[in-house]
Amino acid sequence: MSESTLKGAIAEAEITAEAVKRGIVVLKPLVEGRRYDLVFDTGEALMRVQCKWASRKGQILVVYTGSCRHTPRGYVRTTYDATEVDAIAAYSPDTDRCYFLPIDDVAGRHVTHLRLERAANNQEVAIKYAAQYEFGAIAQLGERRHGMAEVEGSSPSSSTVEGPP
Repeated sequence: MSESTLKGAIAEAEITAEAVKRGIVVLKPLVEGRRYDLVFDTGEALMRVQCKWASRKGQILVVYTGSCRHTPRGYVRTTYDATEVDAIAAYSPDTDRCYFLPIDDVAGRHVTHLRLERAANNQEVAIKYAAQYEFGAIAQLGERRHGMAEVEGSSPSSSTVEGPP
């Protein structure tokens, strides 16, 4: 088993366990080949979730929110969008936490950086803080009319620590 495959299996297992702890029913497709690894049944909606590994580099978690694969036509790099998945969930062994990134926040990106602490220069523009995406940091997931997960509840969302991802 390759290191990449092993990391993916660990991330998927940790994300599954964290979701189950929070009362989310986790479904696994019987057939491989879809762009998502799991389906979360929140009771309100079914959410297609792609699982990823998050590596720590200093005070930043790096989540590769795209995918790469070899095909008969060569190496193919792709990103995810709302037609394929509803969210990216990532596990970081360095923080021993799981993170839930709605696809609207990462669509079309090959990599997403989550800051663990404030930037030394106090920059805030375009910063994604890991704490905002921790499982449990978001009060509740609602459903938009078009079927996508929408964050509702506490403001700021990081002020609440219980509930579904």
